[in-house]
Amino acid sequence: MKTVELLDVEKIRKDFPILKREVNGRPLVYLDNAATSQTPQQVINVIVDYYSNYNANIHRGVHSLSQEATDAYELARQKIQKHFNANKSHEIIFTSGTTHGINLIANGFSNRLKAGDEVIVSALEHHSNIVPWQMLCERSGANLKVIPMTQAGELDMEAYGKLLNTNTKLVFVNHISNALGTINPVAEIINMAHEVGAAVLVDGAQSVPHMNIDVQKLDADFYVCSAHKICGPTGIGMLYAKESWLLELPPYQGGGEMISEVTFEKTTYADLPHKFEAGTPNVCGGIAFGAAIDYMNAIGLEAISSYEQELLDYATQELNSLDGVVIYGPDKNKTSVISFNVENIHPYDVGTLLDKMGIAVRTGHHCAQPIMDFYQIPGTIRASFMFYNTKDEVDTFISGLKKAILMLS
Repeated sequence: MKTVELLDVEKIRKDFPILKREVNGRPLVYLDNAATSQTPQQVINVIVDYYSNYNANIHRGVHSLSQEATDAYELARQKIQKHFNANKSHEIIFTSGTTHGINLIANGFSNRLKAGDEVIVSALEHHSNIVPWQMLCERSGANLKVIPMTQAGELDMEAYGKLLNTNTKLVFVNHISNALGTINPVAEIINMAHEVGAAVLVDGAQSVPHMNIDVQKLDADFYVCSAHKICGPTGIGMLYAKESWLLELPPYQGGGEMISEVTFEKTTYADLPHKFEAGTPNVCGGIAFGAAIDYMNAIGLEAISSYEQELLDYATQELNSLDGVVIYGPDKNKTSVISFNVENIHPYDVGTLLDKMGIAVRTGHHCAQPIMDFYQIPGTIRASFMFYNTKDEVDTFISGLKKAILMLS
């Protein structure tokens, strides 16, 4: 049986209201999923239901609305725990997104590092998994080391092994490159880091929509992601951290909810997970995040992954048939992202013309400027696919690209 038969894509597309709209008089072809995925009606309904029927602050009220909101919010935490196979629900910390989770951990290590310690990041990182560690090293005196990338868009694992030593305290790597689609060998990276006593944070922003993640199997110390990449709302995400680390690290912010007792002489902090969740949270966002997890699991991530691989293979084949197109990143072991350029044409110009045809792609450095510097290019055109995209949309994209090339040549 072909994998395409496992998904009723036309039925799935009906779940997404935005896919019915037109842009510049053309049916929308949305291929910017690596930036944000679209939201199904099932998740939209949960958001409307919250604000219509039980909008209230949580954990504090004895009245019914507060209790209903609290129960729904904590149920979402349990759904996320189960989905990522965290050992305990309080190992799931709600955040505003991936960047928030990374900064929370960077702040927690501020007083744990000293001059001479080493922190390792990879050359494939998004800026949000580079800048916080640069800031941490500036504060602590630790040294930042970089795992180099190869011309194929993969990490040089031999070089990584040589970087590791007893001074290595932290390693940070994305599971999948947002700019190239490279799937990094994170299990191997984690195991090698643990052998020298280093902790590892994995940026899972790009991996969670496309594959099943088991944080215990990976043995990740920290794993972060955003709901808006996995059919949920913006402004909500999660940090998974092993309980031992959460007990050891200090709170990121001070305020309400994260305290046990407050006097002017001393404050004691709340138990996990509330120690790291200061202030009124994005209650609706957390509940909708849980609904998005339900939606993805109802379809099945294995079926999603197989179908998206077909889309990737088909789009890659079609792009390779065009003269002057250069694709960046690995040929294999990648997810549904194609980052490419057309010789002698600026990517921004191509993206602008595609938009006129109703085709949404991303252009620029994708918050991964070191990758662009490595290839000595100003940026790329990035087409990124989700399970609600179709081969017909790929055909429309290729046809539009041919027109853009003809106009700009």
